[in-house]
This record gives sequence, structure tokens and C-alpha cells, in this order.
Amino acid sequence: MNYENIAFEVEKIAKEAARYILDRRKSLSESDVETKGLHNYVTYIDKGSENLIIDHLRPLINDAGFIAEENTQNLRAEELNWIIDPLDGTTNFIHGIPICSVSIALMQNSEIVVGEVLEIFSGESFLAWKDGPALCNGKPIQVSRRTNVKEILLATGFPYYDYNLLEQYLEVFKHFMKNTRGLRRLGSAALDLAWVACGRFDGFYEYGLNEWDVAAGSFIVERAGGKCSDFKGQPNHVFGRQILSSNGVLHQELLNQIQIFFP
Repeated sequence: MNYENIAFEVEKIAKEAARYILDRRKSLSESDVETKGLHNYVTYIDKGSENLIIDHLRPLINDAGFIAEENTQNLRAEELNWIIDPLDGTTNFIHGIPICSVSIALMQNSEIVVGEVLEIFSGESFLAWKDGPALCNGKPIQVSRRTNVKEILLATGFPYYDYNLLEQYLEVFKHFMKNTRGLRRLGSAALDLAWVACGRFDGFYEYGLNEWDVAAGSFIVERAGGKCSDFKGQPNHVFGRQILSSNGVLHQELLNQIQIFFP
């Protein structure tokens, strides 16, 4: 299988989805917003983007399955599966905040082999494939090289429905607030990870995420020289609903601090 060729086809599909999303946004109204769960929203644009992506991905690999956020055409296959977030950052999108993305990954058995994250408003494209480089708009990227925690900038995401671990999360947040240059919350985990991959952030952590939020972005981080794990330090970050992503150099130090509150 030629992962590089597939990756560039996926990038084209993500760009087409972004064009669809931006075009439909012109007529989006509050009445188009549906509530899937607590603080979890969806629009017909999310669903339309997902259908467009799946329809274009299907001919690339005929026997591949789909794991997609809006569950429009989900059917998991035995070996190859596309993992799709058709619009990551829907709340930002609804409010006109230009930080949201399309995220597409290809998983072979349990290994991610292609990842694409496209920032919808700017068109900035982050792409990687197995045994290949990590790219931003076609140019190689790599994670930061900072080694001093006091000099790093971290990203995180706020819990929006699972508050069982809120107190632990706030303790971690307070620690990093006091001991780093700062924390940012973009509202799109896929972009948080892409920005770790290109060195804008030195690390990212969050709990309660789904596989479509992190599959592509975490793979791009790893191809850019970084490291990803769950809060136990294990490589279960795609399906484990916890992720710590870093430049690699700082990973254990960040993990040690998180594990004080998430043992």
C-alpha cells in the first residue's frame, strides 16, 4: 500500500470538505444547531461534511471501514478503517471563532498510518504518513526542542460533559499555570495536536476525548518527532480517552506531574 499517495488524496478530500463547510456556513442559523449531549453540539454541516468525506474516501480503499463522529455511515472493517472528525471545534464554528478543523486518519489493524488535519478557515494543512515526514502546507515540520518546563507553552481542553475528574483536572491546570509560560485552550483537539507537531505548543493534555478527536493529530505529532501517551504513559491515547502529547524531551516530566493527580 502506498501510504504517501493515499495521504495526498486525503489532503485533497479534507480541502474539499473545508470548502463545503465554509460555503454552508454563510446560511447557518441558530435553528440549525442540534444538541447531542451536554455541551455537545452538531449542525447539518457537520453531517454533510462527514458524508462528503466518506463518499470521497470510499473509492480510495474499497474494503476500508469508517469510524466517524456523526455516525452517518459507520461500519468498522477488520483491517483498514478511516477515523473521521468532519468538523472538530463545532462550538467555535457556531460562534464564528475561526479555529476548527477537519481530521482524517487511516488505521491499519491498530496502527495509524495516515493523518491529515486541516484548519478550515486558514486552509493550513498538516499531513503525515507511515515512514514519511510530517508536513505543514507541504513543508517539513518538527516538534519544539525546549527542555525547560518553565519556558514551555501548553495546550489543554476543558471538560465539557465528564466532570467526574474535574477536581483532578483543575489541580493539574493550576500546577502548569504556575510553572510554565502559560496554557491555551483552542477548542479543537486536532489543531492542538497539529500545533504541537509544528512546535507552536510544547505539549497538550486532555481527558474525555474520542478517537476521531486525536487519531490524526497524534500521529502527526509522532511523525514530527514528538511523543503521545495516555496518562499512565502507555500508547493507548487514541482509544483510551486520555492523551498527553509533547515534544518528547519533556514527556516524562509532564507525565510525572499529571500522574500526581491522575494516579
